[in-house]
Amino acid sequence: MKHYGLTLNLKDDPKIIEQYKAYHQDAWPETLAGLKAVGITKMNIYLIGRRLFMAMETVDTFDIKRDFPRYLEEHPKCKEWDELMRTFQEPVDEAQADEWWAEMEPVFEL
Repeated sequence: MKHYGLTLNLKDDPKIIEQYKAYHQDAWPETLAGLKAVGITKMNIYLIGRRLFMAMETVDTFDIKRDFPRYLEEHPKCKEWDELMRTFQEPVDEAQADEWWAEMEPVFEL
């Protein structure tokens, strides 16, 4: 099993933040199935202010640079969800040029 921590910001607008939270209270079933299909076994998203933190567990063969794009390419409804969610989001300043969700460095595990 692999673990990932990723981060990004929501746009700085309380209404947008509330809409984003509402969508995630009733996430589309196709997106959940698509995540599982590419090897994501557990995903939690946390929010403070407008900063999101995503914690993921995946199968050992999961490759973030291969499998996230595959999730979007193989599942049209997942791509639609991603495009919608991006209207609420923006990368953090620390993100690499090719990152939307910035991958975080693990520094401690218990």
